[in-house]
Amino acid sequence: MELFFRFFYVIFIGICFSWLLRILLFRTGLIFIVKKWWANLEDCFHVYQSFRIPEFNETSQHNHLYRKVSAYLTSLSSLEDSDYTNLITGNKPNDVILRLDSNQTVQDNFLGAKVFWTNEQNGSRNFVLKIRKADKRRILRPYLQHIHTLTADDNEQRKGDLKLFMNSKPNNHSDTRWKSIQFKHPSTFDSIAMETDLKEKVKSDLESFLKSKQYYHRLGRVWKRSYLLYGPSGTGKSSFVAAMANFLSYDVYDIDLFKVSDDSDLKFLLLQTTSKSVIVVEDLDRFLIEKSSALSLSALLNFMDGILTSCCAEERVMVFTVNCKEQVEPAILRPGRIDVHIHFPLCDFSAFKNLAINYLGVKDHKLFPQVEEIFQTGASLSPAEISELMIANRNSPSRAIKSVISALQTDGDRRRVSNIGRRLSDCGSRKSVAESIESGGVLCSENTQTGKEFRKLYGFLRMKSNKISQSFDSSPIRKDS
Repeated sequence: MELFFRFFYVIFIGICFSWLLRILLFRTGLIFIVKKWWANLEDCFHVYQSFRIPEFNETSQHNHLYRKVSAYLTSLSSLEDSDYTNLITGNKPNDVILRLDSNQTVQDNFLGAKVFWTNEQNGSRNFVLKIRKADKRRILRPYLQHIHTLTADDNEQRKGDLKLFMNSKPNNHSDTRWKSIQFKHPSTFDSIAMETDLKEKVKSDLESFLKSKQYYHRLGRVWKRSYLLYGPSGTGKSSFVAAMANFLSYDVYDIDLFKVSDDSDLKFLLLQTTSKSVIVVEDLDRFLIEKSSALSLSALLNFMDGILTSCCAEERVMVFTVNCKEQVEPAILRPGRIDVHIHFPLCDFSAFKNLAINYLGVKDHKLFPQVEEIFQTGASLSPAEISELMIANRNSPSRAIKSVISALQTDGDRRRVSNIGRRLSDCGSRKSVAESIESGGVLCSENTQTGKEFRKLYGFLRMKSNKISQSFDSSPIRKDS
């Protein structure tokens, strides 16, 4: 009996000690340390081979496999076991994505073999794949095909994951010049204020481009399309570019020429763009006038249709925007460099009705005839100006339309002032128009009646502008391109 109690006592002490040891090891993290030590010891008996997957290839172009591996690693459940894992929000509400932190390793299993991925970031960005040499011949190619299949680059999958890339100034510490954010611009061809026939022609042209790869190659031409969007600021050029990107499901590369250091830098930027992208150069005329960089016109022309473009501009749409087409070099506008010219004018009555539908939900209104009559006098505003007035008064369509009428009338008065001013300047007056108005003097000795007309109209404009400013102080009109 005594032996039995001793035996039971020893077992009880052993169980208590084992539980205490497990709790101690777990609480102090020793289990993790032991596991890691054992894995390192096990690796000593195996020979591994490493494969580096850089973000850019030897010609400085994007390595598509790098993007696929990045997408694949976010799907691994073992990512949660990595020492450092970044948590970021996804495209859907409450969607959280795990991404491997720099210089961290994650394990994967394929066909019974263990593989390891390391996110290597030392000046350049690479993924390093480590496989046992004994397993390499058996699993390497099937494993890479497995990754390719799971991350198939389908247009439908890309619709919610488009990106906007912006170029930065040259930096010797980085191999990439493009910084990206998610592209979530809501503009579509249905929402932009443009003639229906013109929108349908543009959509048809883009659809035809998407299906024309073999046709372009048969002609010996690069599979790309170039557009020139020209017109005053605030007429919807930037929104049109966003609508194109959403329609095509293409990423957007917005090139700021003022951040391009020289000719070779522009070539480098083009090399780092990807297929299925819209390459945008905004305010080209302003750059050509100011010319504040060492970038030459020759480099710009080669960027549009040179040898380098022929080699690395496949499946791209290039868009150039200008305010004044006449200020652009004719060499830039020739066929081949620009395929399609689209004019973005100030609003007419048709565009106004489209804006009223989109912003106010109004297809017809008793004030529409008055608006149409004012447009027929030559008065006009940009879509941006009219849309701002509608947004500020969106709770009352009547008030919104009245505000547009007032703004149009002011524009018409301003145009008449401008015409009178031009007539007065032809009379040879030495005083400026502003000086003559303020002094109350005669603007032109040969045409005193015109001077009286100008002063009378100027007084009317000052009174009207004061009333308008009191009504819309809370929502000033902005001119956005």
